[in-house]
Amino acid sequence: MGIRRYIASQDTIITNGYDYTLTTRGTGSNMGYADSLEVYSISGQTSSSAKGKSQELARTLVQFPIATLSSDRTAGSLPASGNVSFFLRLFNVETAFTLPQDFSLNIHAVSQSWSEGTGLDMEEYSDIGTANWMKRSAGNIWGPAASPDIGGHYNSLPVYSASFAKGPEDLEIDISPTVERWMSGTLANNGLIIKLPDTLEAYYSSSTGNDTSGAIQNTVGSIDTYYTKRFSARSSQYFFKRPTIEARWDSRTMDNRENFYYSSSNAPAIDNRNRLYYYNYVKGRLVNIPAVGTGSIFVSLYSGSTAPTGSKLLLHNGKTHVTGGYVSRGVYSASLCITASTTPLQAMFDVWYSGTTQYFTGSLYPELMPRYGVAPTFNKATSAVYLKKSYSRKDTSRFRFFVRDKNWSPTVYTVSTAKNPTDIITSASYTIKRVTDTFAAVPYGTGSTYHTFLSYDGDGNYFDLDMSLLEAGYMYKIKLSYYNDSIGGWIEQPEEFKFRVTE
Repeated sequence: MGIRRYIASQDTIITNGYDYTLTTRGTGSNMGYADSLEVYSISGQTSSSAKGKSQELARTLVQFPIATLSSDRTAGSLPASGNVSFFLRLFNVETAFTLPQDFSLNIHAVSQSWSEGTGLDMEEYSDIGTANWMKRSAGNIWGPAASPDIGGHYNSLPVYSASFAKGPEDLEIDISPTVERWMSGTLANNGLIIKLPDTLEAYYSSSTGNDTSGAIQNTVGSIDTYYTKRFSARSSQYFFKRPTIEARWDSRTMDNRENFYYSSSNAPAIDNRNRLYYYNYVKGRLVNIPAVGTGSIFVSLYSGSTAPTGSKLLLHNGKTHVTGGYVSRGVYSASLCITASTTPLQAMFDVWYSGTTQYFTGSLYPELMPRYGVAPTFNKATSAVYLKKSYSRKDTSRFRFFVRDKNWSPTVYTVSTAKNPTDIITSASYTIKRVTDTFAAVPYGTGSTYHTFLSYDGDGNYFDLDMSLLEAGYMYKIKLSYYNDSIGGWIEQPEEFKFRVTE
């Protein structure tokens, strides 16, 4: 399971925009309970000979439960720093107002604490309270008391930038450096501010750039209007549209027990390498081997028909064993290669041991590396194994699949065998869509993070899913895509696997 989501714990809008009278600024207004978040710049609705054309701005503040992320990392639910990416996701709200185009938004960490507030009025700014443009919380202004930094006090670095070519795009950007600093305690978690760049706001932090009324002086001439970009707030009725930090990581287990190949001189070293796993289940749960813990374990291969016989086989390293290591609680792995003899062995046995104690003996059936004179045909049929009709949001569930060539013609032996071998798809990804409107509740993650890639082991391809990612009361469908190396692209499979989610 390579994806977890954390919904915002606070969000609000702060603005110095005029109300409908165009005489009173909403600098004291609070919109902490509004169901959308807003960023805009309006130039020239009114003017003053002392300050030039007026500048009206709105910025968004959002904060996330970083303590929960830290707890999940301690519990092992999140990988260590450097092995996981954190993406800020904000979702566009359709609005009757004109959308700005071809602009960008900057995202900064906020340097001071603030209160969300309970205001709702985004039109007349009648709900007075904090946080607002002038104050971050009751009795506390933004920035140093002697020189208030109106409109939120934020750290200049790091600055993240998100671009919007047409206007209705969602915001999705990797903010891992800031999240890691929050989690390590080197940066106070006061959330983020989402705003137009200073050059589009005509904003200056010097005393000549603002005054105590919350106005910003236009000192750079004509400034374009960017009105208005809205995102769903955490109070939105739409489950999948709330502000989110999405943790993504490559959680794949790539166990070659079912697709173990002899080394080939035609293949590069990485393709000759086979990785085997040992899962130490005790009373149905994974536990570390007491004498091994998180240390090293050794693996040797033997020939045999039904059990290991004879001497250890010689491996790629010139030795009769390789050193394996700890992966996670109760899981160990080792990487090895072996060259086929003149008469290749049909079966091998992997023995895991430390010192004189043997902990596990597995079996595998190696194959010669396939060779093709032309590009191979990639035509698969996939079925879901043990798919249930419904799943609870409280569960983490495993979805497993059986894959074969569509033109597979089983023999009498394979039909009568209880466990038929499955094809292993080494690059496979999943998406989960809501059936009613095909909304992608979990989109394909085929980029750099691999967070929706399927694992594989001796029983085939699978993935684990935290069902709390999905909203209860709906039916969903799983779609799979397989990567075809011969064409260098992904092929979405025709099958759909449906299930319902309950509380």
